[in-house]
Amino acid sequence: MPPADSDDAERDTADTADGADDADRRHDRLQRHPTPGAHNSLWGWASIRSPLRVTITYLVVWLVRVSPSLRLKNWLLRRLGVTVGTGVSWGLEATPDVFWPELISVGDHAIIGYDATLLCHEFLQDEYRLGEVVVGERAMIGAGATVLPGVEIGDGAQVAANSLVTRDVPPGATVAGVPAEPVDRGGDGDSGDDAGDAGS
Repeated sequence: MPPADSDDAERDTADTADGADDADRRHDRLQRHPTPGAHNSLWGWASIRSPLRVTITYLVVWLVRVSPSLRLKNWLLRRLGVTVGTGVSWGLEATPDVFWPELISVGDHAIIGYDATLLCHEFLQDEYRLGEVVVGERAMIGAGATVLPGVEIGDGAQVAANSLVTRDVPPGATVAGVPAEPVDRGGDGDSGDDAGDAGS
């Protein structure tokens, strides 16, 4: 029955665009590094990254978190290696990855909300993982949200406040929750309220 085979193929293709496969794509992007010895990977962070570099990055990130000046925040983040587009807004207390900030890319006019966190590393028991975080143009990440390593947030996408983003967010989509899942806005034409307060 060729038509049935064709239908299965179409379903498989559709599933590839859905949530489980988004998480798989995130995991496929991660670089994995085994941890030698009896301790967990965080125990050996000083052999992975220069303590001096991490200390300097931490102090700069602290300044970024408390500064009300968006221009200063963007300038400082660029000095750390973050790719920051034009007109990007970082809310107060928003935190880029302290160990690997250079793995973050934020597109033009995106908003990273109050106390949001962009993580590019995961220290685990037997390994540590690294992954780029890409935030598209005009995307919005709500207050208190956390984005995990390897996640790509598409252009114009919205992440609701206090969400945990464990998989890619397609362009224009709105996600919410722990873990973040797509929000069905029911065609109400609402543009932005679902993401919660993203500002400083």
